[in-house]
Amino acid sequence: MNGKRSNQGGRRASECAAHEAVDRAKRALGEFGPVWWDDGEPDFNRHMARTTAYADWYRDPGS
Repeated sequence: MNGKRSNQGGRRASECAAHEAVDRAKRALGEFGPVWWDDGEPDFNRHMARTTAYADWYRDPGS
């Protein structure tokens, strides 16, 4: 049983390292962080479309 537990610890560590590597790559690609545009429009990233200025568009996707 101890051998299984020690293996899980290694798996958790490698999984954590993989998640950190993906996070670093996403940040390097600009997926997170400050907005890259400066047209004065707010950043609606990670907001529900129905609660933003796009609510009408969201309700009627045919428009």
